[in-house]
Amino acid sequence: MEYQVAANALDGKVILVTGAGDGIGRQAALSYAQHGATVILLGRTVKKLESVYDEIETAGFPQPAIIPLDMLGATRQHYLDMVDTIEQQFGRIDGVLHNAGMLGVLSPFDQIEEKAFDEVMQVNVKATFLMTQALMPLLQKSDDARLVFTTSTVGHAGRAFWGAYAMSKFATEGMMQVLADELSNTSVKVNAINPGGTRTKMRASAFPAEEASKLKSPLDIMPLYLYLMAPEGINVNGQCIDAQPK
Repeated sequence: MEYQVAANALDGKVILVTGAGDGIGRQAALSYAQHGATVILLGRTVKKLESVYDEIETAGFPQPAIIPLDMLGATRQHYLDMVDTIEQQFGRIDGVLHNAGMLGVLSPFDQIEEKAFDEVMQVNVKATFLMTQALMPLLQKSDDARLVFTTSTVGHAGRAFWGAYAMSKFATEGMMQVLADELSNTSVKVNAINPGGTRTKMRASAFPAEEASKLKSPLDIMPLYLYLMAPEGINVNGQCIDAQPK
């Protein structure tokens, strides 16, 4: 399917992007801003967020905001405080892209260390759960809100050695489905994107021998990311969509 949206599709929208300093999150923030959104850049490395901020400002897109947050150490209170700040500044939120994630260590199941398992689950599942819970009142203040999770091919079908990461993505898809069903009669649409093999640092750490130049860039897969946030995607709910269908 060809996903297309109008050039001004996101005018006036306030969209939060997690993991906005790098890779797909960075490109999504730039693309959302280019289409008119005020983007809230969330990530753990301030320098990277500032670089994205400057790029958006230089391009003349709506002025973004920065929220430095390490999802590995953040507590429920951090997310509640974050939501207070967003509400004071913007009054509502129209879109959330849960893009931040942790790969962990690829290893046989019986060699997964408890600490590594806990860290992957903390970032990919628990932090996403806590943040979404905190954001729900603000999302429901929007006339047309979108919540987009990030999954993986190994979140559809388990794969040897992908351990904690695969399990976390199964949980992510489950979270998306539960929310989509609960919110089906509201203004909030909930979906998940599987980006597929994309030229990012996470992909390179998982497949160090792979020829990166043969992979799609984050920009190549943006049409779907835009579509699920834009008015054009209003009828899509509860779907897990592959950005690079086979």
